[in-house]
Amino acid sequence: MPLHDTILLFKAVLASGLACWLSIAAINNLHAFHGAVWAIGNTMRMDPLRQDPTIQTPLLRRALTSLAVHRLALLVVLALQLGAAIAAWSGMALLFHDGLAAALPWLNLALCAMAAFLLLMHLGGLWFGYWIAQEGLQSTHLVLLLFTLSLFFLFNARL
Repeated sequence: MPLHDTILLFKAVLASGLACWLSIAAINNLHAFHGAVWAIGNTMRMDPLRQDPTIQTPLLRRALTSLAVHRLALLVVLALQLGAAIAAWSGMALLFHDGLAAALPWLNLALCAMAAFLLLMHLGGLWFGYWIAQEGLQSTHLVLLLFTLSLFFLFNARL
């Protein structure tokens, strides 16, 4: 098999994984909407900082208890996830039909939307002090953002 074809195959495998991951993330948030609202609310209410041992910080003044705001936050993330999934699947269809050059704008759009929702989650978490008591969540957001950057550079690399 020629080198060019194996590189295209590798990009196709990663693009299909991206489309599947984005779809599952959106489906999970749709299927478990109330649980996802609770998880977002947990961070926005800053509940982990109030659990024993309680962490006293002036940042606690930033806590938001409004369920409507928690729902709105999830709806914004969900809209970006759905848009990213649709763009990724469009890119996949174009990749197999017309090649990488036709697929790249759609794959890049999917990655842009993915970066947007990951940055929203990461920046929101920073605002609500999640680095203090939710290090695992912060690490997950950072790793996913690095994954997004890696895919962008891989998809756009020329050989």
